[in-house]
Amino acid sequence: MASSTEENYLKSLYNLANAQGEVNLSDLAGSLQVSLPTANSMVKSLQKSGWVVYEKYKPVTLTKEGQKTAALIIRKHRLMEMFLVKVMNFGWEEVHEVAEQIEHIHAPKFFERMDQMLGFPTVDPHGSPIPDPQGKVTPLSYTPLSYAKPGQKVQLAALTNSSTEFLEFLNSRNLSLGTQLSILSKESYDQSMVVSYSGHPSETLSEKVCERLLVRVLE
Repeated sequence: MASSTEENYLKSLYNLANAQGEVNLSDLAGSLQVSLPTANSMVKSLQKSGWVVYEKYKPVTLTKEGQKTAALIIRKHRLMEMFLVKVMNFGWEEVHEVAEQIEHIHAPKFFERMDQMLGFPTVDPHGSPIPDPQGKVTPLSYTPLSYAKPGQKVQLAALTNSSTEFLEFLNSRNLSLGTQLSILSKESYDQSMVVSYSGHPSETLSEKVCERLLVRVLE
């Protein structure tokens, strides 16, 4: 059984992995805000447990067992976030820190019952996929709002960034998952967009914001 620190490393490796499944040690250390020697020491420990493959001066990769373990940690985190929003009426900007604590609880029946109570959700409050009980993730095919064209109608489906600051910004604009937007125009100079949606006949969104909003195009 992994410790909470080991679980945090596995989760970071899972989230940082590139298309080849590789993570540079410096990126891992940076994401966890630890020194390189500290990260190096922990990665060696993870390797002894069979969760990663690591050679000096080469990227770190998760083994299949490491990938499954990491995915199941993420599953607990995202289920907890969904429970906090749907059952306890937390705002989507409030749930991350609480879920960070509870994801380390080793109580399978607790999370099984939570899953049942929620109706077996497939995504969390921010639209990210929830791994299944075997650690498998169904990829979601959404596109950034920045790719949309004037005249199109889209629906907000997920976020690429769920920081508290960004979620509070979205709250201030009454933007949430499921919101349908009409693309009115796109500024060629800075790629900002003017959109309309319920209660907002004309709202300007910066390119940075548009890149963080994932949408499905409506027919």
